Amino acid sequence: MIMNRKIIFEDLGLSEYKKTWEYQEMLMQRVIDQKMARKTDPNLESDNYLLFVEHPHVYTLGKSGDEQNLLLNYIQLQAHDATFFHTDRGGDITYHGPGQLVGYPIFDLENFEIGLRKYIFLMEEAIIKTIAEYGLTGSRDEKATGVWLDAGTPLARKICAIGVKSSRFVTMHGFALNVNTNLAYFQHINPCGFTDRGVTSIEKELGSRQDFDEVKKIALAKMFEVFEGKISD
Repeated sequence: MIMNRKIIFEDLGLSEYKKTWEYQEMLMQRVIDQKMARKTDPNLESDNYLLFVEHPHVYTLGKSGDEQNLLLNYIQLQAHDATFFHTDRGGDITYHGPGQLVGYPIFDLENFEIGLRKYIFLMEEAIIKTIAEYGLTGSRDEKATGVWLDAGTPLARKICAIGVKSSRFVTMHGFALNVNTNLAYFQHINPCGFTDRGVTSIEKELGSRQDFDEVKKIALAKMFEVFEGKISD
């Protein structure tokens, strides 16, 4: 079986959540179809994609999440210029918005010879390495996915949420790193179902607005590094 670690990268800029979700689904199905075709021709390759995007204000609820963790009604959502979607990813509720770097890997995990647990670990590692470039020490929490500052202490706060879907070991959805995010929007949810932990951003931790494009470049490099990916021609 041929292992293809080339990653096709696309920066979608600012894009509506539903439109991006549909695009992910299309790419995921393409990769699954390639995998199925490989059963009859082992010389065929399945692709890997990595999308970077910012979303307009939106709250998304994972398939096992509790809608009561959204603390706004429909009218209040409109007042905050926000939308709400039930999704097919894991995890509970989270927020996406401008100033937040969202990454959607559509990876065939067989290409990287890893399972889903290692995949999530590596995605967290890429973010930990990214924020380390800004002098921030990220870590994991035994009870929740994502990247945290001061995990395991009363000061624990999440800087990056992670929620994924996998079908035939092909992934979609991914991570959301708070860079210059308006954290006030998190006040309208119980982030990831937690009521006793805070959220933060690189901007909040450093006390100044950050160069978003620079963060994207660093995060992209760290994703390629931890997954040992190759830039697609």
